[in-house]
Amino acid sequence: MNGGDDEDVVVVAASSGDQSPPLQWRFSQVFGERSAGEEVQPVDMISAIEFDHSGDHLATGDRGGRVVLFERSDAKHSSGGRRDLEETDYSVRHPEFCYKTEFQSHDPAFDYLKSLEIEEKINKIRWCQTANGALFLLSTNDKTIKYWKVQDKKIKKICDINADPSGAVGNGIVANGVPEALRLPVVVTSHESSPVAKCRRVYPHAHDYHINSISINSDGETFISADDLRINLWNLEISNQSFNIVDVKPEKMEDLSEVITAAEFHPTHCNMLAYSSSKGSIRLIDLRQSALCDSHSKLFEEPDAAGSKSFFTEIIASVSDIKFAKEGRYLLSRDYMTLKLWDINMDSGPVSTFQVHEYLKPKLCDLYENDSIFDKFECCISGNGLRAATGSYSNLFRVFGVSPGSTETATLEASRNPMRRHVPVPSRPSKLGSILGRAGGSESTAGVDGNSSNALDYTTKLLHLAWHPNENLIACAAGNSLYMYCA
Repeated sequence: MNGGDDEDVVVVAASSGDQSPPLQWRFSQVFGERSAGEEVQPVDMISAIEFDHSGDHLATGDRGGRVVLFERSDAKHSSGGRRDLEETDYSVRHPEFCYKTEFQSHDPAFDYLKSLEIEEKINKIRWCQTANGALFLLSTNDKTIKYWKVQDKKIKKICDINADPSGAVGNGIVANGVPEALRLPVVVTSHESSPVAKCRRVYPHAHDYHINSISINSDGETFISADDLRINLWNLEISNQSFNIVDVKPEKMEDLSEVITAAEFHPTHCNMLAYSSSKGSIRLIDLRQSALCDSHSKLFEEPDAAGSKSFFTEIIASVSDIKFAKEGRYLLSRDYMTLKLWDINMDSGPVSTFQVHEYLKPKLCDLYENDSIFDKFECCISGNGLRAATGSYSNLFRVFGVSPGSTETATLEASRNPMRRHVPVPSRPSKLGSILGRAGGSESTAGVDGNSSNALDYTTKLLHLAWHPNENLIACAAGNSLYMYCA
């Protein structure tokens, strides 16, 4: 995989009365870019993206069960390639990444008890705390979670042996009977290091349904895994036991009305976590209340809108992803049509609602027939909490300003030229958003080509993206290609 060169392609975000100037996004790098006409193999398609807490490393997972690691190359000093985060000035230029290593995390398996094939596809990747210069991360497919250690190992080479040029091993005696000078039989030297991945633990057989989320606790010792009906709490050091903390499975499956769609630990409070449901609600729970968190501390859901509900109302309300802001005050959620920002201190409704692709509403029937309406788009929020991003179709993604009074909006395409296609100009923020003091910016009903949504390609969808924790850098997946954009 090769990184692309920078191009001065600028995307100017629409803004009116922002407290900070709008960001100008430009193409930064691309890895795994396919040539024109090259067919993408399904196993090569990226299915997960995650920056580590420092932003120095990026991990991607694909449908073939592989995990690929990238490291920040502009943070390396010329003296020995060591990093000194305090001395490195990242503000000189935008972050650049290079390929580090890759390994096979999961392989296809078969559940003989249930006669069920288990895909090797990586569903989620989460970074753990580093220790002794080694990187640690969790990866999961539908059924099994694995704990990986990646560390640079020096390659040792034998460079000197006590042997004569003829190839005969020296015995310390020369032909004339005079003893020769004794040498150490072997001299070993260390040359350049190479990263090696080792599976430290495997956490199997804890989920009857497909795992959709894993999240590391801020205590660095525990993590959660969630499937459609249950959330389990694990200790990183114990792989044969987990504790069920949330169980929404009814006594009779015909009474099932909603499922768990995503779960995330609070970034600073180790006792708090949030999980979303297919009904569009988000529940905040406190692990101190009880061992089994049947009741929630707070419930966040959209107030019932006036007007008639359609067949698709509940389908498009299903939350596909949630992310806490870095400080933990705000929570970002993504459903099929919108991106919502929630204040965990205010459970009366979302602080802001952003329309991602409002122009698709007339096409819901078509989207239902081709199953696109069930696509799970992810979302991400910047380290400073001022902006958020999420994906759409035709490899497009949207960036919204979420700070008070901001109307900043940008639409980019995952390509070397982000503005290759015409993008509709966003309309003014909604009245509700103005009342709440935050943007509710929505776009016009025009499609990508400016007149209809027919120009959208539903087969090229940008589902996975991540925001650098400290910089204005977004990494997103378009098929098997990893694109990066900076501002």
